[in-house]
Amino acid sequence: MSSFTPDNAAVWFEIPVSNLKAGMAFYNAVLKTELVEMEMGPNVVAIFPNKDPASGVAGHIYPGKAGEPGKGNTIHLAVPEKLESAMDRVIENGGKVVSDITPIPAGRFVYCLDPDGNSIGLFN
Repeated sequence: MSSFTPDNAAVWFEIPVSNLKAGMAFYNAVLKTELVEMEMGPNVVAIFPNKDPASGVAGHIYPGKAGEPGKGNTIHLAVPEKLESAMDRVIENGGKVVSDITPIPAGRFVYCLDPDGNSIGLFN
């Protein structure tokens, strides 16, 4: 049997939010970035920026219904500086920090919930 090995195991992600503008405000504040609103297929979505849109891994938020808080997949998102600062911004913008910081060989991460209850990991 042959085995497929992609350049990146993940190629795109989608995060449902109850209000697109409020979701954009949360992620922009927490990640210190600017999501780009655009029409994609049947929805208006907000794209997470990345350095190489042609080949980099990215995703978007879209108007939708999140699952139960903390259930489902966890998307890990890069933050530009110390996790402690990003954790403060999560709380200030209506989210929750739900774990301690975990060090791993590649860096550090913390589990959080966005205002809709989506599980996210912040990583640096």
